[in-house]
Amino acid sequence: MKKFLFVDLDDTLFQTPKKCPGETDLQAAAYLKNGDACSFTTARQRAFFEFAQSGMTLIPATARNGDAFRRVDLPFTSYSVLDYGGIVLQPGGALDAGWLALMQDDMQTALPGLRDAMRIIDDFQAKTGMPSRARLIEDYNTPFYIVVKDHEARGERLADIEEQVLQQWIAGEGSDYFIHRNGNNLAVLPKTLNKARAVAYLRAELEAEHGPIVSFGMGDSRSDARFMAACDYAIIPNGTQLAALTVAAL
Repeated sequence: MKKFLFVDLDDTLFQTPKKCPGETDLQAAAYLKNGDACSFTTARQRAFFEFAQSGMTLIPATARNGDAFRRVDLPFTSYSVLDYGGIVLQPGGALDAGWLALMQDDMQTALPGLRDAMRIIDDFQAKTGMPSRARLIEDYNTPFYIVVKDHEARGERLADIEEQVLQQWIAGEGSDYFIHRNGNNLAVLPKTLNKARAVAYLRAELEAEHGPIVSFGMGDSRSDARFMAACDYAIIPNGTQLAALTVAAL
């Protein structure tokens, strides 16, 4: 029976240097647009990657868009899930046009709500004197979600946005959306956009091709839990947001 690992990338297989305190054997794994290395693997992460590759096919399931994914230097050879599940790439990198057409219909329906959330965030930021503003994230000519980052990387300010304005909106007219906050990243996404949906689609494709499979899900954040729950087994890296909410909390 074939085995597949659907795996998040950032803070799961690699991370920025500031998240590697005490690590001395780092190797570049992802790059900025100017070619500078920005994310690195530790020796243990490389050992895990080698171990996983020896018995499983690895399928990235990432929030990265197509451009950022192309700047990841890891040898993936199968499908890829990008943009929180909005984009599926086939083996070899070709766009899955059928999946994109489905997502484009859903994202056009979700776009007015995303614009409402942007207005709510920007109004709050202006009233509190903060310069950061929400941005609409698009890829393959398709709007997917909005994101705001604090200009000084102070995560507590993003918590203020979530708790003081967005939670109320989500509880009311924004009930078709959800909030993802991790570090200096606050995103508002339509519920129709999620990695779990894309993973379920690919599981069906893989089972049609190979028969019954064994699937594993691996990720670091609370938002990853949904696609991990769609798999047969879940793997959680220690020291991550999801580990703190689950195994470390026991």
